[in-house]
Amino acid sequence: MATKSIYKTVRIKDSKSAKKLVRALDDAAAKPGCRVSYSRSVSDANADEVRKMFGKG
Repeated sequence: MATKSIYKTVRIKDSKSAKKLVRALDDAAAKPGCRVSYSRSVSDANADEVRKMFGKG
């Protein structure tokens, strides 16, 4: 998942844009999330495991 879009600065320059943003946020909050099924096994890696994966440890 790309994280750049999460930290993007949003500048609202007029009331029309502000209303559009609020409407979009409300619409997104009202939509139910969908279930995700993984096609491969998933596990969490700690810092040491990540270093080992990238050959820095």
